Amino acid sequence: MNQAACKAVLITGGASGIGLETARVLMGKGWQVFVLDLKPEALAVAAASIGLTAEATIACDVSDEAGVEAAVTAVGKRGRLAAVVNAAGIAMDRPSVETSVSDFRRIVDVNLTGTFIVSRAVARHWLNAATAGAIVNITSVSGLCGNKGRSAYGVSKGGQNLLTLVMANELAASGIRVNAIAPGPIETPLAAAIHTQEVRQKWIERVPQRRYGTPTEIANTVAFLISDEASYINGQILAVDGGFIHAGLAS
Repeated sequence: MNQAACKAVLITGGASGIGLETARVLMGKGWQVFVLDLKPEALAVAAASIGLTAEATIACDVSDEAGVEAAVTAVGKRGRLAAVVNAAGIAMDRPSVETSVSDFRRIVDVNLTGTFIVSRAVARHWLNAATAGAIVNITSVSGLCGNKGRSAYGVSKGGQNLLTLVMANELAASGIRVNAIAPGPIETPLAAAIHTQEVRQKWIERVPQRRYGTPTEIANTVAFLISDEASYINGQILAVDGGFIHAGLAS
């Protein structure tokens, strides 16, 4: 039997990009998939595109504490919740001196606070039920280095990375694993919206593999980290970035 059979996974930001592709990949591996996203219309279209039923979709703002707790409770009643993927996020490419406080707070609220709210809710669910599970946070290489224009986004992703380490340490004894994937440039609608042609060229020049990654490459990494094969991997921030974060001098 497929090891994922009868296991449920909740994916936030599941209406597009990495979240949607992760849902598709995990469905193919036998997981019972639930997707959560902000806009009901986009969620319905996305779910239909991968053959996911409307009953497996949840319209919710990840920064809404009560809404998230209700969503986790609902999923827990409908399946054996074994994993959560925090893929919901927003981005902005703007110099620090041109970034408003309201934009800074908005990005941190969704990316970092939202990840905390979802992770805390699912951890409480597992602790109360005396069950175990795995959390994977989709962060960014911009949370590992000082990429220009990423004061708000980078801080939110750096916070996600540290949250990963803290929760991995606190929850491991209860059988809960917490890891993060820090993607480099990935061909997603979010990247398409904020990466100009000039920015794209700079990324390609700096990434040793000389290309953007694909959502499928991230989704496959998620699938491994929530699987039984990764049972002794905890508290790791895995850069899936074509070698960008550790690149040195290039020819």
